[in-house]
Amino acid sequence: MTTEHSQDALLDDLRQYLQATDFAHLNAIEQPDLTTLFSDLAGLKTEIKAESRQFRATLDTLNEAVEILKTDNQVLTAQLAANEERLRQQRRDVERTMLLELIDVHDRLSEACKALQNYRPIDSWFKHSQKQDVRFIDSVRQGQEITLKRLEQSLQRRRVFAIECVGRPFDARTMTTIAIGNDPEYENAVVLEELRKGFLFDDQVLRLADVKVNKL
Repeated sequence: MTTEHSQDALLDDLRQYLQATDFAHLNAIEQPDLTTLFSDLAGLKTEIKAESRQFRATLDTLNEAVEILKTDNQVLTAQLAANEERLRQQRRDVERTMLLELIDVHDRLSEACKALQNYRPIDSWFKHSQKQDVRFIDSVRQGQEITLKRLEQSLQRRRVFAIECVGRPFDARTMTTIAIGNDPEYENAVVLEELRKGFLFDDQVLRLADVKVNKL
């Protein structure tokens, strides 16, 4: 009895809810305006295209800037390399000039040493001081030879070496013929005498050697 009463009560409540509820608003939901929707989509598409063109233009500008920077970098690198090579050549020219001046001093010292080595006192002159003179000349000669030796060592530290000539075949790359000899003991075109010493600087000719060449 109680269960049937409860079901009747629920049915009465449902009936009252349906009678009191207005379902008209469910049919009043507005349908979308397709024209407006398509117009908005078209505007959005146009805006996207414009932004895409702008992005592409910006990207092209950046690519051009990168190419310009790359070209400028290549030009700058080439200029730096050229300047470095020019500075290196200038330093080398200055160094060659300095070394040639040292070689000129070497020539003078060599001639002085040869003169002192060939010195012979004259018996009829200054007999009372002959021994002192000989000792003095010998001490000067020794001093000159030491100075010459140190100069040669200094040149070698700067990669300057004398060209070996005497007894060797004539080499036009390192020697200049300024005299001709005729010695049957030597073969043809062999250097008989070195008249002025030649020098190499880093395996390049700094000064040609002046030589006397055998010609049979």
